[in-house]
Amino acid sequence: MKTVILCGGQGTRIRDVTEAAPKPMVPIGPYPILWHIMKLYAHYGRCEFVLCLGYKGYVIKDFFLNYCARVNDLTVDLSQPGSVEYHNRHDEEGWKVTLVDTGERTMTGARVRRVAPYLDGEEFMLTYGDGVADVDLDALLTFHRAHGRVATVTGVRPPGRFGELEVGDGGRVTAFAEKPQASGGLINGGFMVLGRSFIERYLASDDPGLTLEREPLMRCAHDGELMVYAHEGYWQPMDTARDHALLNALWEGGQSPWKVW
Repeated sequence: MKTVILCGGQGTRIRDVTEAAPKPMVPIGPYPILWHIMKLYAHYGRCEFVLCLGYKGYVIKDFFLNYCARVNDLTVDLSQPGSVEYHNRHDEEGWKVTLVDTGERTMTGARVRRVAPYLDGEEFMLTYGDGVADVDLDALLTFHRAHGRVATVTGVRPPGRFGELEVGDGGRVTAFAEKPQASGGLINGGFMVLGRSFIERYLASDDPGLTLEREPLMRCAHDGELMVYAHEGYWQPMDTARDHALLNALWEGGQSPWKVW
């Protein structure tokens, strides 16, 4: 099963931190937040990734192209151009990362549609490249397969307001609101599982402005095909410089609750 991560946004609300890099590359400790998210998936055996690149996507490409050199001791034989010997191993050797340029100004729904050729199987996981959590991904997948509907989002109780979920009996989402003005309850925290049919049914448009959190998820909820997996554990987005400072303080203090690996 592939894991799709949305990595194309500009991060305008955290621009003072992201000026030189795309938002998923903003570091928590020595590694970008994207790495932390991928480590969670890899902990649950989900090591095949498809990254939806956009704004300054070349920075993410450079990170993975040079990953072995970043994390290993190495010897470079200058008499043989291109000859590099790596001396140690790293925990990410099992990762397979596909990096796809989905357009600098493309919206989230269109980005997912554009990586469809790189997906296989009947379902895939999807999340955002700017938030960490300790979601039990095995329990999430079990929940998704048990209810038999086309889509599952992880519902969280965060400090801010994003896309709120109205939840009916059995965890069925009865309505999806992108950014309500005032409300309470669960909101969309990402960490989704989608059937391949979601792309065909709800992402059929070629419009680069197609936003996943608007018409596609709203229609999915209206059709009774969207379920919520309630996560009562840790979840924290990195939307502002204050969020960035908080996450780094937790990491440096050895108190990062998303570090389950």
